Amino acid sequence: MDPVINQLARDLVEAISAAVGGDGRVETCREKARDAGFDLTLSLEAAIGFVNWGQGTTTQALAQVPSAPAPVEMTANDRRFLKSLRISADETAEKKVD
Repeated sequence: MDPVINQLARDLVEAISAAVGGDGRVETCREKARDAGFDLTLSLEAAIGFVNWGQGTTTQALAQVPSAPAPVEMTANDRRFLKSLRISADETAEKKVD
């Protein structure tokens, strides 16, 4: 990967770590966990994408940016399965599956 992009990604990771670590609420939660006899760790996962807007490739770059996934529609079979696991789903219009 491009060294500039690598450095930007590292800078972002450091900034996020500093923001989370500097929040007193995070340390309070960790202290409560330690008092209860647990060690609390946090792992965050992020997808970071870079688009180079400065080289006249905006149309091409936009074509490469993935669109949001289509909403998933819940079927009657999905609802039965969730009910068997004792999980309730939002009540919306159901599609019949043969």
